[in-house]
Amino acid sequence: METWHAILLAIVEGLTEYLPISSTGHIIIASSLLGIHEAPFTKDYTVIVQFGAILSVLVLYWRRFLHSFHFYQKLFVAFLPAAVLGLLLKNKIDALLGNVVVVAVALILGGVVLLFAEKWFSRPDPRHDISEVPYPQAALIGFIQCLAFVPGVSRSAATLLGGLSQRLSMKAAAEFSFFLAVPTLTGASLIKLLKALPTLDASHVQVLLIGNVVSFVVGAVTIRGFIGYLTRGGFRWFGYYRIALGLVILGLAASGVRLSLM
Repeated sequence: METWHAILLAIVEGLTEYLPISSTGHIIIASSLLGIHEAPFTKDYTVIVQFGAILSVLVLYWRRFLHSFHFYQKLFVAFLPAAVLGLLLKNKIDALLGNVVVVAVALILGGVVLLFAEKWFSRPDPRHDISEVPYPQAALIGFIQCLAFVPGVSRSAATLLGGLSQRLSMKAAAEFSFFLAVPTLTGASLIKLLKALPTLDASHVQVLLIGNVVSFVVGAVTIRGFIGYLTRGGFRWFGYYRIALGLVILGLAASGVRLSLM
């Protein structure tokens, strides 16, 4: 992997991690088009580069992470389903990552859901913010997040819709999605980093540092812009984009273009 490859993939990660359009799906597409999808380091890099995106949430919302111990308890309850199911289903999840048709279908179906999401979840409780989420509801949002084990579903979209289903406001649901990303992505990235450590050399470390700086900056800008747009424009254009991208992927696959990380 060359440095410009790492920067481009980090930009893709920072742009897509917190938007409801599937960062995994975009990483699969980008690395495949770059012709580096078969390199073992690429698989490690695309997970470890999430550390930068995680840090952007911690920096932007650092006061919220000092709010109270109950905040961490609720995050833990919401994170637990993904932690348990992720370990139990790891091999099956890895197999799905190589299936471009799964990614495309998930993008299209998720796009359709986003087109109707605002009608389905149009009665938020204005008093219902993150600090008031009961533990059972936090756990339910965590289980809904597990839908993102299917590449193309989007962790952000799953948790956003999970929050809206529990009558969180659009802004509160988005922020809960950001906060829940911290333990979820940290766990996945840390496991991947520990496994990759024996194979990393100085050039790999340099690329990882550059990539995480880029994903941090792009992630922070994306979070700020997304919150503002979401409260004004909703999900519709994200839905259209997902459907169009899914159809493009199916078209490329039907034309014989190989899009796979496996």
